[in-house]
Amino acid sequence: MKILITGSSEGIGLEVAKILANENKKITLVSRSKEKLEKARASLHGSGHQIIVADLSTTEDIEMLKEIIETNKYDVLINNAGVGMYGRFTDMLLPEQTKMMNLNINALTTLSYYYLRQAKSGDALVNISSMVGITGYPGASVYAGTKGYVTKLSESLWWENKNKGIYVLGFCPGATYTNFHDVAGTDKNSFSKSIMQTPEQVALELVNALKKRKKPIIVSGGTNRFLLFVLKMMSRKMVVNMMGKFGPLKGE
Repeated sequence: MKILITGSSEGIGLEVAKILANENKKITLVSRSKEKLEKARASLHGSGHQIIVADLSTTEDIEMLKEIIETNKYDVLINNAGVGMYGRFTDMLLPEQTKMMNLNINALTTLSYYYLRQAKSGDALVNISSMVGITGYPGASVYAGTKGYVTKLSESLWWENKNKGIYVLGFCPGATYTNFHDVAGTDKNSFSKSIMQTPEQVALELVNALKKRKKPIIVSGGTNRFLLFVLKMMSRKMVVNMMGKFGPLKGE
């Protein structure tokens, strides 16, 4: 089985790759850094794994990877590449936020489109979203908006493809101990430890969901699932106020 994973030189993507490589799957890792990709490939069990250097925030590299997907038969595509930005919407540079949208939305949509056009029964598409795509997140408004898009896209694609035997999953992690938060502009240690998961824990839940192929949307972490259950009983105003109170702008 051949599996392509974007954003897989570290973090959740790499941990998913490790689990699947241990199951004798052939992994293709995609990320911007050749050095990190080579190190990641060396950490995988088995042989025959490949790397592709691509910056999916650029049109050229999206097109390049689209052509690779069209000419190589992958049994699973995991769209994991994504980035976040923390701060007040009007305080952050618009071009940087637009670049984030291009990666989180345009690249994911394009790769999903061309993968599903040639997918066969038994194949699977996994789009990594986020819990904040469900709750919203003041202080990361555009990021939450992109993940809301990914969540709704994925569950709709699940329905469109389920009778073809093709599984589509929107996977929604909560706060995770990766460098994502450092890059986005906050300290991961600022989050409550009760909701934090390790990349290994998140990756294991993702792989298990991929094997079961039951639901269009999976939220990672028991605490996160319980929190969402509670939030469903609250008004949207209450939810947004609560997320803002504990979010990146909580001190303002």
